[in-house]
Amino acid sequence: MKLSSSLENNPDIDSWLQFHSDGKITVSTGKVELGQKLITAFTVIVAEELDVDPGRIIVITADTSGSPNEGYTAGSNSMESSGMALRQVAAKVRQVLLEKASHQLGVQVENLNVDDGEISSSLPNQSVTYMELTGGKNFNIKVSEDVVPKRHDQYHLIGNKVPGIGYEDLVTGATTFVQDLELPGMLHARVVRPPGYHARLQELNEKDVREMPGVVGVVVDGSFLAVVCEREEQAVRASKRLSGLAIWDESKEINTENIFIQLKKNNRQSLPVIKGVAELSAVPSIKTPQNSAKTITATYQRPYHMHGSVGPSAAMALYDDQEIKVWTHSQGVYPLRLALADVLDIEENRIHVVHVPGAGCYGHNGADDAALDAVLAARAFPGKPVLLKWERVDEHSWEPYGSAMQIELQANMDKSGKILYWNHETYSDTHLKRPSAHGKESRLLASWHMQVPKQSPQVKPLTGYHTGIHRNADPIYDFNDRRIVKHLVDNLPLRVSTLRSLGAYANVFAIESFMDELAHSCGRNPLEFRVDNLSDYRAKAVLEAAVEKANSRIISKGGGHGRGFALARYKNAKCYAAVAVDLLVDDYGSIKLLRAVIAADAGQVIDPDGLRSQLEGGLLQSASWTLKEQVKFDEKGITSQDWESYPIMTFAEVPEIETILIDRKDRPVLGAGEATQGPTAAAISNAVFDAVGLRLRRIPFTPEMVLEAAAET
Repeated sequence: MKLSSSLENNPDIDSWLQFHSDGKITVSTGKVELGQKLITAFTVIVAEELDVDPGRIIVITADTSGSPNEGYTAGSNSMESSGMALRQVAAKVRQVLLEKASHQLGVQVENLNVDDGEISSSLPNQSVTYMELTGGKNFNIKVSEDVVPKRHDQYHLIGNKVPGIGYEDLVTGATTFVQDLELPGMLHARVVRPPGYHARLQELNEKDVREMPGVVGVVVDGSFLAVVCEREEQAVRASKRLSGLAIWDESKEINTENIFIQLKKNNRQSLPVIKGVAELSAVPSIKTPQNSAKTITATYQRPYHMHGSVGPSAAMALYDDQEIKVWTHSQGVYPLRLALADVLDIEENRIHVVHVPGAGCYGHNGADDAALDAVLAARAFPGKPVLLKWERVDEHSWEPYGSAMQIELQANMDKSGKILYWNHETYSDTHLKRPSAHGKESRLLASWHMQVPKQSPQVKPLTGYHTGIHRNADPIYDFNDRRIVKHLVDNLPLRVSTLRSLGAYANVFAIESFMDELAHSCGRNPLEFRVDNLSDYRAKAVLEAAVEKANSRIISKGGGHGRGFALARYKNAKCYAAVAVDLLVDDYGSIKLLRAVIAADAGQVIDPDGLRSQLEGGLLQSASWTLKEQVKFDEKGITSQDWESYPIMTFAEVPEIETILIDRKDRPVLGAGEATQGPTAAAISNAVFDAVGLRLRRIPFTPEMVLEAAAET
């Protein structure tokens, strides 16, 4: 059995599992819990393979002092990498312990049974426990490809409903988030940011601030300013006072020209995408095939989106000559350690980074930047833990956003409506600027403001399979003649990086909206039209399941009611998901979601509730992006600085959701966290067309945009 990629990089059993004298089993993972129920799923996987009660399992998430280095928790990869690594490790451990028990008891392995970690035979008084066999010692062995996990027909935990681990603590408030950390002698800090993206400090007279109650210091490093105080409320007051005393050079301004004009006008690097992989070769010309009777084109646009974490970023740091310890809610503790070492110009083994829960973001928000902020503040007070928190304006104004995108589609069809030629061009900034070491360059915010600043590195087009801009740009349909092109555009105005699903959200929105438009253009049923162009039986299954369930409820035609659906397979390699939406468009252009159906195939289902939560959470976030969200800015900086200027979906606006899981027990687990992002946007767009006959191609679908589209029509 091929080893998980995580296990290939970390094959030593002892880095994953530890048995303890109290009967508990510690499971280490390099991934972090962001609300995906990873800890629950990992617990179920290990308990299943070891035949122990899940209550024995304690999952320890990413910590550079001991957990496996699994990079980032990102890309819907955790179950396929870390989850499968734990399955193989646990299977190997079970095999080793059964062989030891066989030798000790004098019974063939096939005649042994395991019940909650106790190995026994059919003979009386013949048993031994895992703990007795391990003796608390390390295994000192590595997992190889000969490991054989259980067959799916042997499962009794996997695929069944299990209690969510840690949820009681969340509900009761017992969970300690990074913002709640308390250590003896700790200090509190706040950063004073420049008033705009390009502003730099000219003059500062901080004497009055240093004399304020509780202030223990003001940290000034170039244009990086922070106040450090005994108490948090003192830090809040001092930072506001310091902000008023700073004089900034604001001569350099942001380019406020329409972002979609910039996407087409600015310099770009263009690459053809062949079978999902971008190639460093010449882009072929657009062609007109023989027998083309109709050419249809459409342009789709997605603005800058922010992560909008409900809790602003935070971190704690303790700085001394021997070790720098950082507590963070980063999605990648090992890459962050490397990036911090680079900025501080020290060896990375001097830095210990441990993950602590914080507000999730499904991408690259301000968590890593806050970690550097905390380290810079703590460096001025060696031996003192410093807790540094961002405020709402910091989070909204300085996090890396999801890239604005423009997608231009063209289809040539014959007289029967068959698609002869498909052309897809995507224009976008990068979607991948996570922290990493770059020498004189850095992707951490504060490093750009220091006295000896680092520069943000220039990005190069990525060529991997369905990576960044071209993620899901290559449709899953059976188009024999297709031209897919990605355009990496530079010198765009805002800071960007990874946001949930990367380019897939806009690419699928465009493809599935266009497929609906093509079906209607030739008088075809949109479901039948898709099925006729689709040979993947698993894709067909989720599409038909979602539409059938949606159609089981009759909606009143007319009066602004509409139904739409869409389909995608995330990265063309992971979870299949189809979404059907019922909605209402009123006379003022407001769109109200009434009901949504999700049908998904994520291969073998480990934890049904966790999978549903992922899919439904993705639908809601995508619906919020599609209907409401857009980062706005002027020549000085970001103007979307709070929840009024950057509204998100409210609880009252959440539709009824029904989720259908197709459990392929005999197939590999597929990542599902980002599968519903693109189909949701397209399903909403298609439902609006069904309701009022408008094609909405520019996100967000605010009432103003809907009325504008109606006026244009």
